[in-house]
Amino acid sequence: MTIIVETLDLGGSGPRVVVKDTLDVAGTATRASSQALEHAPLAERHAEVVSNLLAAGARLTGKVSLHELAFGTTGINRYTGTAANPRFPGRIPGGSSSGSAAAVAAGLADFSLGTDTGGSVRIPACCCGVFGLKPTFGRVSRKGVMPARTSLDCVGPFAASLPMLVRAMSMIDPTFTPAQVPTKARIGVLRVTAEAAIHKVVQGALAASGLPLGNVELKHFGAAYEAGMVVINRETFEGCGHLLETGKVGADIAGRLAAAGQTSDSALAEAEGVRTRFTEEVDRMLASYDVLALPTMPDFPLRLEDATDTRAVLGMTSLVRPFNLSGHPALSIPLGSECGLPVGLQLVAAKGADEKLLAVAERLLLNLYANTGR
Repeated sequence: MTIIVETLDLGGSGPRVVVKDTLDVAGTATRASSQALEHAPLAERHAEVVSNLLAAGARLTGKVSLHELAFGTTGINRYTGTAANPRFPGRIPGGSSSGSAAAVAAGLADFSLGTDTGGSVRIPACCCGVFGLKPTFGRVSRKGVMPARTSLDCVGPFAASLPMLVRAMSMIDPTFTPAQVPTKARIGVLRVTAEAAIHKVVQGALAASGLPLGNVELKHFGAAYEAGMVVINRETFEGCGHLLETGKVGADIAGRLAAAGQTSDSALAEAEGVRTRFTEEVDRMLASYDVLALPTMPDFPLRLEDATDTRAVLGMTSLVRPFNLSGHPALSIPLGSECGLPVGLQLVAAKGADEKLLAVAERLLLNLYANTGR
């Protein structure tokens, strides 16, 4: 299974960590799992978040694969090979941070780092049955991370347990101080479109937590998804469009990049208007609730053979992409299902409240385990 693309041995004796191959590590090339970057120059210095890891005593053991150029949601990569889904064989690992999620699920790392521009931490976390956090936009340094310019992308951690995820945040963000787990929290359950089996699992977990719930709706949610697509298309083309000239970009990503290049200024301006309205709407809702809750994905992870066309399956990001547009921190919590396939519970908190988000998640899980024995 193609998870590790470069083996490293840097740092101290702390947790074993691998990072997505969009983060610079001094002395290695950042290739983003693309043949178009096979001759990329060696990085002269570490990404700031990598330096933070090493300063905190982590042991950096490798760089991991991804969906080419971090511009896909399935994790399928015909150049480096697709990272196998260790816990759910035959299913996509999710993307774009496929190797980051798979490494944690396979026990190859205690935690890992990926990036999330439109769900690229939370989708693979859900697919591989691990925890994944998209921090508040700008909370974790992106200096030395590809692409250099973005209004959506965040570096975020994966872990097999919530305590390890909290530890990861403490190591990559010097300002992060774990919050005390609250005795109770009010959760706004967001009305969204998803398969009945997914709703059943998520609603069952929320009910079993015993925490006070309220049903809520965000009227700009659908528009925020579409606007997020417009923004990611423009920004990714600006960062990677020149690579089309090499003729070495994989066919699925080349087609999507070419289409992204047609994004108009008027569409971008309209998307920015949606961003403003949606962000204000989420902020207002979070003034009444500690967190919002919804599924991470609207359906179970696809079989590999059903996910070959990247553009045809972008709808799997319908429930995550809006929060890249707004910049709010969002966490995917792994849940099981009757059929044995993974489901993700997504929690969203106010901007800057990453510590609170993880603390509320811990309360929810403690209650869930106490009330169900699972």
